[in-house]
Amino acid sequence: MNEIVDAFAAAAALVLSADPAFLEIVGLSLRVTLTAVAVAVAIGLPAGALLAIARFPGRGALVVLFNALMGMPPVVAGLVIYLLLSRSGPLGTLGLLFTPTGMVMAQAVLVLPIVLSIARQVIESLWAEYEEHLRSLGSSALRAVPTLLWDGRYSLITGILAGFGRASAEVGAVMIVGGNIAGATRTMTTAITLETGKGNLPLALGLGMVLLSLTLAINIAAHLVALVGQRRSG
Repeated sequence: MNEIVDAFAAAAALVLSADPAFLEIVGLSLRVTLTAVAVAVAIGLPAGALLAIARFPGRGALVVLFNALMGMPPVVAGLVIYLLLSRSGPLGTLGLLFTPTGMVMAQAVLVLPIVLSIARQVIESLWAEYEEHLRSLGSSALRAVPTLLWDGRYSLITGILAGFGRASAEVGAVMIVGGNIAGATRTMTTAITLETGKGNLPLALGLGMVLLSLTLAINIAAHLVALVGQRRSG
């Protein structure tokens, strides 16, 4: 029992001391996750909106596919990106395997279906409600996309935060693609896995505290955004 208490005390001291190695792991994790979410948002929001308002053969299959990919196992995403970036893969010449860029790609693959599917659901609902009004104003379906995205911004932000939460807590994909290299590709989740196995509980617990705080902050932010959206719509 004393060992556990001592480990928690050491972990708290590590967090408060702003140890450079500790901050490096936290900083890399945030950079990778934020970049991956930004890429997923840049692609997923317009693609989801277009999928919501467009009508074409195979649309239903695409909707089902992206909904299914929301629950894609992280190790599968990591394996796909690994095959693409390996020396024998189509992108092997870029040398992105075991780099932060490769980790961004893996996390973006995980977040993209979430952002796209939520955007599709939100915009499809808004388009059904406002289509007649927007068309009466001379707006085509394509020109209505920015308006619909803005009108559904609170629901979309909640979806983006959900994608960020999934990416920040992910370990399998970044372990496969990044290799958990100290000082290069070690993130909070992969470091926790490694340090726990080594018995270095203070570092693992310290990173766990930061990760738990981040997760709590994301959930609070999502809840507040949802409340603001409800008040605005009400």
